[in-house]
Amino acid sequence: MTRRKRGEPPRTRLQAVREELGHTQDHVARYFLKRGPQIGVAVASASALGIMISRWENGHVEVTEPSYQRLFREVYGRSNEELGFPPEMTSQSAEELRDRLVVARNIDTAMLDLFQRQVNDLRSSDRQFGAQVVLDQLNNLVRQIEDVRVFSVSSKHRERLAAILTDARTLAGWTALDRGSQLQAWQYHEDAKVSAREADSPQLLAHAAAQQAVILLDIGEPAAAVELLEYARYVAEHRAPSLLRSWLAAAHGEGLAAAGDRDASLRAFDDASSLLPTNPVHPEMPFLLLNDGQLVRWRGNALLRLGDPDAITQLEVAVADLVRPERSAVRGLTNTYVDLAFAYAAAGDGRGAIEYARKARQLATRIGSDRQRQRLANLELPLPRGGGDVA
Repeated sequence: MTRRKRGEPPRTRLQAVREELGHTQDHVARYFLKRGPQIGVAVASASALGIMISRWENGHVEVTEPSYQRLFREVYGRSNEELGFPPEMTSQSAEELRDRLVVARNIDTAMLDLFQRQVNDLRSSDRQFGAQVVLDQLNNLVRQIEDVRVFSVSSKHRERLAAILTDARTLAGWTALDRGSQLQAWQYHEDAKVSAREADSPQLLAHAAAQQAVILLDIGEPAAAVELLEYARYVAEHRAPSLLRSWLAAAHGEGLAAAGDRDASLRAFDDASSLLPTNPVHPEMPFLLLNDGQLVRWRGNALLRLGDPDAITQLEVAVADLVRPERSAVRGLTNTYVDLAFAYAAAGDGRGAIEYARKARQLATRIGSDRQRQRLANLELPLPRGGGDVA
């Protein structure tokens, strides 16, 4: 098997599409093995498929069998031309369309509820264990829901499918960001905004836009992030529950802090506190995790960005809340440990910075958070008084 050299461009369109979508050959083979029997297509064994996919991608042989061409179209969502295959035969194309319409027509309320439960279950796993164990499952689920939505002609079902798809895409985008893939995270949120509009849901659109702003903050674009957050708050104004408006105000406060606008940032956090309902749980928004403790953590992060020494006090209070067993928000705890490492470093306390960096690194490794590991790589410890090394 000829291996591609580092930096060498893709050898075929098939290889280019897979790499663009971020799939592995093993992922494609698993899809073929699962999907083939569902549509009456006989596929090779797992070991043989691995060799076949490599040979197809390297251009050693062409994908000539219509059944494999169909599986590639399904897994990638691309046409024959985009994949470098010969044009589809009209009869084959019509037959495939009919099959997909039949599948979409058989979707009922129970199946829609199942899709939502699957998203909720993956969200629970993500909160407890981090992105490492859920991103591949989310990728598969997003594609499955999208396959059904595209071929559904029921406006009622399409709207519900679009809402579930938006929820799944924003979660997938957030986990992709935690794995350090900003481009993939951005595309997931762009797609989420499109499906939120089809779902006719201002709250889903606002949530997706605000999460997307975090990506801009991560790559050092605070002005653009603030602009996107202002848009999100405008979309949700008078059209979303107070819980979401509280969350959006806090997100806006973080963005304003990153942009250096202290007064506006603190006003946004005051808005968030005043909007937070007594019972910060909403049945239509399982994607929101917000309470007094989380607002304290968020405000502490903003104070850190503003260089305010009170950041340490706020973040220490937040940690005491987050370590409670019922919270199970491991990503939030990891993020707060990283914030505290930077806050102690800024205060000139090298030992405190090292201790929190150690805790953060342990958690980041456990949950596979490349995002937090990248932040820790930029931590600069203060020089100890009187010279020498920090113990």
